Amino acid sequence: MAEQTIIVIDAGTTSVRAILFSIAGQSLGSAQRAITQYYPAPGEVEHDAEEIWQASLACTLEMVALAGGAGRVAAIGITNQRETTVFWDKSSGEPLARAIVWQDRRMCDAFAWARSHGQQDAIQRTTGLLLDPYFSANKMRWALDNWPQVAAAGDRLAIGTVDSWILWKLTGGVHATDASNASRTMLMAIDGAGEWDSGLCDLFGVTPTALPTICDSCGTFGMARADLLGFEVPVTAMIGDQQSATIGQACLDVGQTKATYGTGAFVLSCSGTTRLHSQHRLLSTVLMQVDGVRSYALEGSVFAAGSLIQWLRDGLGIIARSDESEGLARSVPDTGGVVCIPALAGLGAPWWAAEARGALTGLSFASTKAHVVRAALEAQAHQTLDLKTAFAADGVDWTMLRIDGGMSANDWIAQDLADVLNVPVERPDYVETTALGAAILAAAGAGLYPDVPSAAQAMRGGVAEFTPAMVAGVRAARITAWDAAMRRVIAAA
Repeated sequence: MAEQTIIVIDAGTTSVRAILFSIAGQSLGSAQRAITQYYPAPGEVEHDAEEIWQASLACTLEMVALAGGAGRVAAIGITNQRETTVFWDKSSGEPLARAIVWQDRRMCDAFAWARSHGQQDAIQRTTGLLLDPYFSANKMRWALDNWPQVAAAGDRLAIGTVDSWILWKLTGGVHATDASNASRTMLMAIDGAGEWDSGLCDLFGVTPTALPTICDSCGTFGMARADLLGFEVPVTAMIGDQQSATIGQACLDVGQTKATYGTGAFVLSCSGTTRLHSQHRLLSTVLMQVDGVRSYALEGSVFAAGSLIQWLRDGLGIIARSDESEGLARSVPDTGGVVCIPALAGLGAPWWAAEARGALTGLSFASTKAHVVRAALEAQAHQTLDLKTAFAADGVDWTMLRIDGGMSANDWIAQDLADVLNVPVERPDYVETTALGAAILAAAGAGLYPDVPSAAQAMRGGVAEFTPAMVAGVRAARITAWDAAMRRVIAAA
């Protein structure tokens, strides 16, 4: 009988990891491979889908070895960067082109036409999403129009998000996705019965037969191939990374809210089986689907969080390592008037300004790299406060925020969030809750726990809490300076 361990494949934006979990939710080990970022033109971001697969397989094999063989692994879960879109040949199983990444903005010109023809309101009512290059349908449309090899594939064409691509390769041809990922494509009716919406597929020119089957978020999707792993292992969970982190934080009750600070920053507030209709430019999304029943979340998406610090390191070269940022922020009492608006890939919620560009304001000869780095870290709290304001206007104010992701390990950021948001902030001892959420779902999907809430309760660990401590006048001055800089960026977009 298989040991009760679980492997999670976490296919992120800048790297792929595999994590081996115990049934109690303890991380027993992990393997990681970086993913190459391709920037063909300003605003365009691509990945090599084959590189994603090979990295996924290599990391998974390391965890199989750590477990003592695939026969000791009870289940595999997959969580993934959402909206990133892969195009491949069903016959050969090979990519037809590079994957178009969620950050990609190449469809901007099409939106002026769509908005002027009244498509925005209809799309939001049907999908819960706003018309923006962020979502997968736009990337599909662009590829079909601009990459001849994709358009010419005909019945051989398979299109899917990264979860679908990994599942196809892992199982040898199962073409499926879960409702959380499908809800981010702009091709699924969020209130529908689990199928692709024919009207939306027609609007974007996508043939439904190229798309994966929409399934529950946990259950048996297929069997990982024995010739790859040495033993067949069931794949029992697939879920988008932000929904996965929400489950990993055990935000399963209405109103419970988490924020993940990874490449971007994503806030989700659970709304149960009730879909909320935002009036303040937030998104309604599927949190998960279990036994055919969908639960929902209200979401705000910020495009630049950890990627901003990566840019300071790799683009500007003002830090050598990302972990230098906390020490630099603490080395100065404030930013010296510097404000950083990190619109390096446009602005997400609540602004949705696709053509906005980043700005550093308030610079003087007295400004140092410490001031710039601190301003970049402060931007995380201010972007989150903008989201909190929008959530509150939609009737979902936060009394506490649970945070996770790589940036949340920075104590300075965690405290700054509590200070600027003026609510307690809770951080789990294990901050990689994206992977933990997929493990929770995989455990439930494999029958190791009776349901998802039981698995979440058993597998979530301890937490640390940060409470507000900032002087009110300092907080007000920071918010005023941020708002003024943001207005200038929006006006210039």
